[in-house]
Amino acid sequence: MIKKMKNFILSIFAALALFSCKSRTAVQPNTTVEKPIVNSNKAFFDKILQKDQFESLKISSKVNAETGQFIPTLDATFYIENNQKVWVNLQALFITMARGIATPSGIKGYEKLNKTYIDSDFGYINKLLKINFIDYNSLQNLLLGKTFIPVNENDYELITSEKGFFLNSIKNQIFEVNGKKSEYKISLNYNPELDLKKIYLEDLISKNTLEINYENFENIGSQKLPKNVKIIIKGQKTDQIFIENTKFEFLKMETPFSIPANYTKTIIK
Repeated sequence: MIKKMKNFILSIFAALALFSCKSRTAVQPNTTVEKPIVNSNKAFFDKILQKDQFESLKISSKVNAETGQFIPTLDATFYIENNQKVWVNLQALFITMARGIATPSGIKGYEKLNKTYIDSDFGYINKLLKINFIDYNSLQNLLLGKTFIPVNENDYELITSEKGFFLNSIKNQIFEVNGKKSEYKISLNYNPELDLKKIYLEDLISKNTLEINYENFENIGSQKLPKNVKIIIKGQKTDQIFIENTKFEFLKMETPFSIPANYTKTIIK
């Protein structure tokens, strides 16, 4: 049952993320993109770390997960209230199969097939991704295709080319959370418009890796969002999550959430 729940949460995360595909956007995209002028390292880092200004965003997506066990394609609705919550509803054949919510205080979710639920801090998500530094803000940025790790000029080498910008850590990046210290080698790739294309992290102790690829960014109002997201988690085995966003809408919506009675709590150790 723990394996089934883990696969479900991988799907939820994929779903919590954000993202995707043959878009039917609520706002006509602006096809002309003005390249930013980056005339210094400071201007580059200021741009890639710029905070989002939207209030609320609904994303309709399709989510596929490859975990070694069969998981059907899921229709997902993600709803993000900036800096407040990420809510996701997962359906198969128009039937709600799972629901989850993340806030700055932690995450909750349940799935109907095995009648199980989670109620945890972000350590749960970190264990699934095989890293240790994800909190609410970094989760939201990850889902939206934004730089979700702390980066600064002193820790990285910046390389520019016709294909874009490349950041490579020049010293091990150390993150300590709840007394646990991890060291990572990190590389990031941005296109010429400074959209994040790829981030790769290697845990230098466990040798686990996390790779996330973003493709087909689209202007939706004042926001740029990736239509396709691919998450690859490598440890003793490899899990992959594919997210295909079909519609973006800036609107407010109801996000009901309550864990049904008689469900069993699941813990990933």
